[in-house]
Amino acid sequence: MTAPSFGAELFLGRLRTGLLSMPTGDPRRLDHEDDQFLARLKEFCEKNIDGHLIEREDRIPDEVIEGLKDIGAFCIKIPREYGGLGLSGLCYLRALMIVTTVHSALGELLAAHQAIGLPQPITLFGTDRQKREFLPRCVREISAFALTEPDIGNDPYRMHTTAVPDRTSGTYTLNGVKLWTTNGVIADLLVVMAMVPASDDGPGGMTVFVVEADSAGVTVEHRNSFLGLRGLENGVIRLHEVVVPAGNRVGDEGAGLDIALAAQDTGRLSLPAVCAAAAKWSLKVAREWAGARVQWGRPIGEQEAVAGKLSFIAATAFALEAMVEVSGRLADLGVNDTRLDAELAKLFASEQAWVVADELVQIRGGRGYETAQSAVARGERGVPAEQLLRDLRIGRIFDGSTEALRTFIAAAVVERHRTEDTTSAAVEGDQRSGDGDDADPLAGHKRFVDRIARQLVCLIGEFTGQGDTELENHQRYLGRIVDIGSELYAMSASWTYAEALTDRGDTPAQLADAFCFQAQRRVTELFEQLTNNTDAADRIIAHHVLDARYTWLEEGIIDASIDGPWIAESIPGPATGPNVRRTVPAGGHAG
Repeated sequence: MTAPSFGAELFLGRLRTGLLSMPTGDPRRLDHEDDQFLARLKEFCEKNIDGHLIEREDRIPDEVIEGLKDIGAFCIKIPREYGGLGLSGLCYLRALMIVTTVHSALGELLAAHQAIGLPQPITLFGTDRQKREFLPRCVREISAFALTEPDIGNDPYRMHTTAVPDRTSGTYTLNGVKLWTTNGVIADLLVVMAMVPASDDGPGGMTVFVVEADSAGVTVEHRNSFLGLRGLENGVIRLHEVVVPAGNRVGDEGAGLDIALAAQDTGRLSLPAVCAAAAKWSLKVAREWAGARVQWGRPIGEQEAVAGKLSFIAATAFALEAMVEVSGRLADLGVNDTRLDAELAKLFASEQAWVVADELVQIRGGRGYETAQSAVARGERGVPAEQLLRDLRIGRIFDGSTEALRTFIAAAVVERHRTEDTTSAAVEGDQRSGDGDDADPLAGHKRFVDRIARQLVCLIGEFTGQGDTELENHQRYLGRIVDIGSELYAMSASWTYAEALTDRGDTPAQLADAFCFQAQRRVTELFEQLTNNTDAADRIIAHHVLDARYTWLEEGIIDASIDGPWIAESIPGPATGPNVRRTVPAGGHAG
């Protein structure tokens, strides 16, 4: 039986620290095969990849993609019986941290294939035949997940892409347009979400299909460009009368959303890994720069205004690594329900990593705003801090935007409270607010988390009798409760990780202590906002904005937007332009 999620228990007022267990000895220790692969990957990245070239040319070179295939970077978790490396999920997360610090597009290239691309849903839900057919191909062929459409984002039930079955021929015919498909421009295999119409022969509903990217009727209509993540092969894909064998359907008709959510469960840890890597790099740069840059007779890092930023970056980098290490190991063990933990980690990491990057730019001053190429051209070290800021910004939007993720988590937590008895929260758990070893430097933080978790039970309980409409009208209030929970989760992961790092003396406890104090301050502010906020007034103002009551305030400016519809109409039909799909060589063997 699967053990409960630590995060879910936390929202029920139960601080069950035993659920966040770490191995004895060095908690960062991996199997020998994991270490060997990571060493090969690091060596390949250092010797063969020029991240600045990717940034300049907005393209990952073919030889880089081929090299990553050769060392097995596309099949880290695919079982060996299907030709993959069969390594751990934590090894995969650390691999993302390595490639991301070379260039962010590399992390997305690997994650889009392995976290939400074909390997994950096939491994979890594929038939034996599908595993034998597709998993060996995923060792070297690239996959993409096609879900979003021009008119849908976090609301998949509005999906327009259809899959009409022909029971006689045993096929489905797909029609629709998919937007923002990462890896879509270079994919060999597509995971497509489509709506099957209900009929006497089947229930229909949202369904998952494997589609060959070179099938007749599949067209990459456009390669998208973004604020950051240059080199990302993200595109618009049109499906017109694409015939797919029924054997390419993954799971049952109507099971699409459940499959997608399950595939995203541990896949959501990919972004926290990327964020942790960004924070660790930010710490290195901030430390070196703050020691080298002298103002008013001493290094800027010794001046209090900057020292506070250094402390925040160091403490947050530690917490983000802790969340990846603790959550990643739990996901590998497979004995805990880690979905909510992964969602909390994604929410917290994407928000805090963005702040870390912003603080790094601020510490670097004008040099933080200047591009690395410009700095090199005038004779200084090229530090891509502004690039990091641009690249990390997407984290708060994709794979569930911050606002949507807060809403989803809040709804799940309220529903859990409706079905669970929380009256015992005041006496259950591994830590009670009055307990704790006085010799433990982190005992006070544990008592704080325990006390706040039990307070959340009362706050959430106020909504258990309310319907969906009432919950929607209190999104900001519930969002603050979720944010408090994410802070408590990060604090818990931090002290768990610190206590396991016995080979680093007292430095892990120092970082965990600093982080927990900073998190306590944020939690206190969030509690203050629960009762002292402008939510009601803001709803009125927003209503007047939408009613165009304040359009006079928009006078005196020029709108530089290029004319066109706010949302492109995805009209079914054949492609009218060229296919911009990029074919990457697929020869060779995985190392």
